[in-house]
Amino acid sequence: MIKDTIVDGFNNAPHRSLYNALGLTKEELRRPLIGIVSSYNEIVPGHMNLDKITEAVRIGVAMGGGTPIVFPAIADSTEAMVKAHGFDGLVMIPNCDKNVPGLLMAAARLNLPTIFVSGGPMLAGRVGGKKTSLSSMFEAVGAYSAGKIDDAKLLEYEEKTCPSCGSCSGMYTANSMNCLTEVMGMGLSGNGTIPAPYSARIKLAKEAGMQVMELVRKNIRARDILNEDAIWNAI
Repeated sequence: MIKDTIVDGFNNAPHRSLYNALGLTKEELRRPLIGIVSSYNEIVPGHMNLDKITEAVRIGVAMGGGTPIVFPAIADSTEAMVKAHGFDGLVMIPNCDKNVPGLLMAAARLNLPTIFVSGGPMLAGRVGGKKTSLSSMFEAVGAYSAGKIDDAKLLEYEEKTCPSCGSCSGMYTANSMNCLTEVMGMGLSGNGTIPAPYSARIKLAKEAGMQVMELVRKNIRARDILNEDAIWNAI
């Protein structure tokens, strides 16, 4: 395993002392180390539920026989972290426009056993009996500017258009990329479509955690899946 180069031998005693500070047991260090790259934050609705997704992935990895270790996704630091810490496999947890393709690129360059599980799409809003998405909000601003709706109707749109956590409802970049990730084989079935608030999304995250352990055992790496044929198929 890759992690042996970081954990085993007398020269890695300093590393083991730091793992000890993390509270990791000897049993955990004997298992494959699985990096969980979490995009969780409290400012983007598509990311506000990723703490729950991350915890579900942790459970899945442990159920599958691995040792899960969470770290944040920030630009190319993902690659630096993975190379520095000798992870044997990765679970990427993105959800919005930039970090889905960003982590796909990182996965391809690192070429480790890797699986993606996104936070899922926001539920549709509903105003006046019609479904709404974020684009409806911009249209409402235009309608207000043109004098077609009043203050009360604009406020109704404001309060009802984005009703839950998740990537903005509508086939914008985030949901498109999450669907493409699934089609390319880098995410399990349902990755692009199960709504963010649904319990099925938590189950999917646990299954992704278990599945990455299968990829590690079979040594199936990112570029074995994310190849030219897969990309053309997604397009």
